[in-house]
Amino acid sequence: MSTARAEPGRADPVRYGVVGRGWRAQFFLRLARLMPDRFTVTGVVTRSAAAAGEIEAGYGLPIYRRPLELLIDRPEFVVTAVPRAVTPQVVESLAGAGMPVLAETPPAADAAGLRELWRRVGASGLVQVAEQYLLLPGHAARLDLVQRGRLGRPTSVQVSSTHTYHAVSMIRGLLGVGFDPATVHAHTFTAPLVDPLSRAGWNEDGRPQEATTTLATIDFGGRMGLYDFTDNQWWNPLRSRRIVVRGSSGELVDDRLVRLAAPRTPVESRLIRRQTGHDLNLEGYDLDHISCDGAVVYRNPFAGARLSDEDIAIATLLDRTAGWARGAGPPPYPLAQGCQDQLLALAIEAAAAAGTPVTTSPQPWADGGGSPPGSGGQGPAGAA
Repeated sequence: MSTARAEPGRADPVRYGVVGRGWRAQFFLRLARLMPDRFTVTGVVTRSAAAAGEIEAGYGLPIYRRPLELLIDRPEFVVTAVPRAVTPQVVESLAGAGMPVLAETPPAADAAGLRELWRRVGASGLVQVAEQYLLLPGHAARLDLVQRGRLGRPTSVQVSSTHTYHAVSMIRGLLGVGFDPATVHAHTFTAPLVDPLSRAGWNEDGRPQEATTTLATIDFGGRMGLYDFTDNQWWNPLRSRRIVVRGSSGELVDDRLVRLAAPRTPVESRLIRRQTGHDLNLEGYDLDHISCDGAVVYRNPFAGARLSDEDIAIATLLDRTAGWARGAGPPPYPLAQGCQDQLLALAIEAAAAAGTPVTTSPQPWADGGGSPPGSGGQGPAGAA
């Protein structure tokens, strides 16, 4: 059993059902197996007999064929991890039955689908989106520094790390922008690149293949986002990740912070990760905390569970969703925020395809979206 720290005030494990059985769904299943004192999966929906057999054998969970059948086991909320074309239908079915939902990204495939989903379930307040990127420890630490004003007023964010709506979520959250119209310019180009690792695993083919890079700027009117993504950048070890946040009195580049501490006094600091288990450290391999200038800006809320950063982020999202479902915390990532992320992601794709700028217009979810991602109750997980 996990030795992860228990959340103060929470006596019972979080109970949730899962619709889907693919790669993303496996994260939610695996976390419950790793930390049964924190999370319980009540059941899984899949229509595949082969997948049902694998889940029963690997996890020993009840299997259902339809989402509403999950309600028999009285989950606190249901996670939907299905293809984007199917997500709105599943979300509407569950929300229509009064069940809180955590929908995997994106909430719909296109702009018309986003508007229709919002029309059907937006007013219910029952739908959250499983956007986890600003909950990853490193990003949560960066967000903490930005929100503490260490860079002054944030003015631009550059993300070369992940794709479309995830990157947009990071840009919006670090800048603190909401639902105002934005203008997107985007271009693509191709170049040869060896691609030795993918979700399917390592391959021995060392021949370069044509890979597409998309570059886009998002003008929020006085604040700007730069999007830079190459095919399979998540997995390819030959392409690193880069995060730049620029503010009125400083700049954060990955883990390096430069700011003006006093007149004629620019100073430099670093985000320092305390990772146990290296060399002769016998505490076990785990993230302990991230600090800057001797102060902890992020502390792992699941210390002892030996989780990857991605697992920590998703576990944090599950915890926050449980707090919201129990009426004990703010919404972790409202549907309106996920819709806005996807709207801008679609604008990036459209601008790149057409070679002309795309300007978004105000959408119906703008009045019900709450604070920008990463602000208020959606602040960095584990921040000290």
